[in-house]
This record gives sequence, structure tokens and C-alpha cells, in this order.
Amino acid sequence: METVLVSPKFQVVIPRAVREALRIRPGQKVQVLQYEDRIELIPLRPIHEMRGFLRGIDTTIEREPDRV
Repeated sequence: METVLVSPKFQVVIPRAVREALRIRPGQKVQVLQYEDRIELIPLRPIHEMRGFLRGIDTTIEREPDRV
């Protein structure tokens, strides 16, 4: 777990290890969420990077009779 310091302008630096692990690049947008008593930063990815991320998912689920 990394610790960062909030600057007088309320800025934080994302630690290098986290940036590299999440492949965050300069200028990339991140979504900021407040969840209970914490802040979560979620990197936004271009839609073309999402292609194939569900590959191999099991789609054989039982459906209601009116949904077949």
C-alpha cells in the first residue's frame, strides 16, 4: 500500500508502481468516486481497448421460458 501527500492545491501524485501496474498515461482521464469514507480513482479506457475482455465467458445460463 502506498501513501501520498495532498498538496496545497489538493493534488496527489499516483505512485509509479500503481501507474505502471494500471498502465496510466499522462493526460489520461480517471473517474473519481466517493464510496463511504474513501476515494476511488478508476482509469477510463478507450472503448477499443475493451474488445474481447469477455472472451471465454460462460453464456450457457438457464433463461425464463419467455426469453428463449
